[in-house]
Amino acid sequence: MKKIKVYSSQFNYQYGTSIHFPYSVASLFSYVNSFPELKKIFQYETTFIFRNKLEEYVERIKDPDILICSCYVWNWEITNELAKRVKEKYPDCMVIFGGPNVPLRYKGTVPLGWKENTTGNFFDDYPYVDMLVHQEGEYTVKQVFEEFLKDKNYAKINGLETKSYKTSPQTRIKSLDEIPSAYLNNMVLDLVEPVEGVDYIAAWETNRGCPFSCTFCDWGSATKTSVRRWGMDRLFDEIEWFADNKIPYVDVCDANFGIFTDRDMELAKKLKSEKMEKGFPGRIRPAWAKISSDKIIPIAKELLDADLLRAVTLAVQSLDPNTLNIIKRKNIKFDQFSGLVQKFRKEKIENYTEIIMGMPGETLETYKHGMEQLMELFPRPVVYVYNCGVFTNAPMNDPHYVKKYDIQSIRSPIYLWHSSVNNRGEYQEWEDIVVGSNSFTLDELKQMYLYGWVTQAFHSMGILEYISKFYNQAYDLKYMTFYESFVEFSQTHKDSLFHKEYKTLVDYMDKGYSGGGWDHHDPNLASILWPIEEASWLRCVTDSSTLESNITEFISFFEKKHKLNTSTDMLTDLINFQVFLLMTMDVKDEIKTYKSKYDWQDFLVNGVDNISRLKEYNGTYFYENKIQEEDKEKWCFQAAWVGRSQGNYKCHPEFLYKNLDELVENKNFLLEELRKEENKKTPSSGV
Repeated sequence: MKKIKVYSSQFNYQYGTSIHFPYSVASLFSYVNSFPELKKIFQYETTFIFRNKLEEYVERIKDPDILICSCYVWNWEITNELAKRVKEKYPDCMVIFGGPNVPLRYKGTVPLGWKENTTGNFFDDYPYVDMLVHQEGEYTVKQVFEEFLKDKNYAKINGLETKSYKTSPQTRIKSLDEIPSAYLNNMVLDLVEPVEGVDYIAAWETNRGCPFSCTFCDWGSATKTSVRRWGMDRLFDEIEWFADNKIPYVDVCDANFGIFTDRDMELAKKLKSEKMEKGFPGRIRPAWAKISSDKIIPIAKELLDADLLRAVTLAVQSLDPNTLNIIKRKNIKFDQFSGLVQKFRKEKIENYTEIIMGMPGETLETYKHGMEQLMELFPRPVVYVYNCGVFTNAPMNDPHYVKKYDIQSIRSPIYLWHSSVNNRGEYQEWEDIVVGSNSFTLDELKQMYLYGWVTQAFHSMGILEYISKFYNQAYDLKYMTFYESFVEFSQTHKDSLFHKEYKTLVDYMDKGYSGGGWDHHDPNLASILWPIEEASWLRCVTDSSTLESNITEFISFFEKKHKLNTSTDMLTDLINFQVFLLMTMDVKDEIKTYKSKYDWQDFLVNGVDNISRLKEYNGTYFYENKIQEEDKEKWCFQAAWVGRSQGNYKCHPEFLYKNLDELVENKNFLLEELRKEENKKTPSSGV
C-alpha cells in the first residue's frame, strides 16, 4: 500500500542558539504510531520549525497527503503562509490546524480584531484550511487518520470543525499513559534536522490540566481544567533521556508544578540525581503552583542544589482585591505572601513575582499601591511586569466579558523578549493587548507602564533600591513618593542619564500602544530583543562613576523638593555604597571592595528606623563579583537575562562580608565551577 505522506509545522523563534523541539506534533504522531496498522502506512516528514526557512520548506514539500500545523500566537501568520502555499501547489492536500491559537468559536468580534472585513466564517476567511482540531488532539488526529484511509467521513469524529460542520467536544484523555512518550521513542529526534550550533529545548508535561479559571488565561479552557498525571516510571525515564541527550533546557509545561507536593519532590530528586551524575539537563523552568506555599520550598531546594533552577515564581498578577475578583484569580493573602517571601529569603532561594498591567478592575492608584506593597518586601522578590494579552480562547475574549468591562484592545506585533534578532523570517506575528477598560484610560495605562518600568529597572534591579529604602526608614517616606520624585527629575533634567532613558521609554510606549510593537534592540548590548527595563538597567550600569554622578544629581533634587537636610557626607557614602552593590560593566574584579564610612549593612538589613542610629563604620565591605565576563554581550546575558531572576546583577547587603578571609574561606567551589560552565553557554528560552 502507498505510504501516506504527512508534513507538519510547529514554527518557533530562536533564543540565543536554542529552539524548542516540535513536542506537540511529536506527541500526536507518537499516539498514532502506537497503532501498528497506522504506523506502517503514515510517513512523517521533518517538522518545519525554523522561521527563516519557509521558502526552503515550501520547495521541499513533494506530493503531500496531509499537512498538520500546530498553531500558537507566535507562529500564526507564518503557519498560514505555509498552508496557503501548499494548498495552491497541492489542492488535494488535507490541511489541518490545531493548537492553542485555533479559535473555539469564530463569529462576530470573536476573536477580537483578527481579520479585517471578516466573513464571520473561519473557513471563508482561511479557505486553504480544511479542518480545525480543538483542544487535546491525540484522539481526534488518530481518528482522522483512520478515516482518511476509509470514506473520509469526518463528521462522526468528535473534537473537530470543517466548513460544513462542527462536532461535539472530544472525550478527554483520562489515562495519559495511553500516549507514548515522544522522547523515549525518539519521535522528537526523528522530526527535527541536525543544525550545527543549534540546541533543542524540551517541552515536558508531567501533568495536564489546570484547576483554575483566570480570565486572562486559556490554560484551563485548553485542557478542560481537570488535572491528570503521567506515571512516574515514564517521567523518570524521560528525565534520564534529557540527561543522556544533553538537553540544555527543559520547559516544564505543567500549569502548576509543585501542586502534587510529594510526587513533584520525587521528580525533583530524580532531576537532581541525573544532573549531578551526568551534568544534564542544564536547567528547567517550571510554572509553579498558582497558590504557592512553603510546601514548594523543599522541591525548589532540591533543584537549586544541582543548579537546575534559577528562581521560583510567586506570581500574583495583581494585588487589588477587586481586580482579582473580576479576573477570577485567587492569591494567598498579602501577609501570607510576605511571610512566604521571607521564608524563601531565609533559605536563600531566589524568587520573582509577576504583575499584569491593564486588567479590568485595576486603576492607576491600585496598581501603584500594589507596587508599593512589593517594594516593602525588601529585598525580594524580583518583579516582572507584563502587558495584558487577550488570548484567542481565554474567557477575557468572550464578548459578554468584553462588553461588561469595556475592554479595549489593539492588534500589536508580538513581543517575545530575549528572542534572537536573527533568523526571524519575514512574517510578522501579532497579539491582542488591552489598552483600556472601564477602570482606566490609555493615558493611565501609560502611567502604569511608566511606574512598572521604574519599579523594575530602578528598584527591583537595584539602581536606587537601597537609597529609597534609606529614605523609607530614616524619614518614613513611601517608596512610591520617592519614585514619583524620580520620574519628575527624569522628565525635567534633560542632561541626565535618567532623562535619556525616560525619553527612550516614552517613545517606546507611544510606539507600542499605537500598535507599532514592543521590540527593543540595542546593538550595543546584544543581538536579542531586550525587555525595556533590562536595557535601561544595562545602559545605566555601563560606567560606575557616571551612574554615581547622576544619582548624586537626583538626590540633590530630591532633598530640596522634600525639604530634607541629610548630611552630604552621609549621602555621598550611601550613593557610593549603592553603586558598589551593583554589578557594573567597568568593574571586573573577582572580589569587589568598598571602604565605607557608615555601617549600611546593619542599618538596611536590620531595618533601623532612626537616622541617629546609623553607626559609623570606617571599614571595608567585600563580596564576590558574580560576573567577570570580558565580552560585553556575554556580560549582558549573564547580568540581565540569566542573572535577573537569579539575582546576579547585584549583591544584597545581608550577603556582604566585613572580613576578606571569611569570604575566601566560605567560597563554594562547586557552585563556582558550575557558574563558570554556565558562563560559557548561550542562554536558552525563559525568564
